[in-house]
Amino acid sequence: MLRLSIAACTMAALALAEGFTFTIGSPVASQDFQMKAAAFVFRTEGCVDPAKPQIAATAEGLVKGARRSVVLKVVASSKPNIYAVFQNWPEGDWVVNLKGVCGNATAGAIVPIGPKGFIRESAKFFPRPATDTEISDSLRALSQGGSK
Repeated sequence: MLRLSIAACTMAALALAEGFTFTIGSPVASQDFQMKAAAFVFRTEGCVDPAKPQIAATAEGLVKGARRSVVLKVVASSKPNIYAVFQNWPEGDWVVNLKGVCGNATAGAIVPIGPKGFIRESAKFFPRPATDTEISDSLRALSQGGSK
């Protein structure tokens, strides 16, 4: 019994050491028909209680040279730990800023959106919410045609 308790504690500690994070993917990765029209989907990982993450998203963009923010609705999939972001922002250069909290753990991500959808290789992931400077830098890189 003691060995079982030690093994359970060790596994819990390893899960916490991994940290609370996001991973992004295309809508088909969700294997949920209701998500197929999403801009992208993401999975939460490292949350001890998968039903507990609190997630917020905003689209941060440049429209005709002016900075804009649009609050986004994060939609939970029928599959555990999987969420979708649907596009409701106008044309222009945009990045999606994800912020998550699970217990005492936090996670953040900046996901650039290009003409053909989200740009996985330019996405940035953090063990905390992204800073305004990081968001501005990613948006500037996107608007200049690069990926930073």
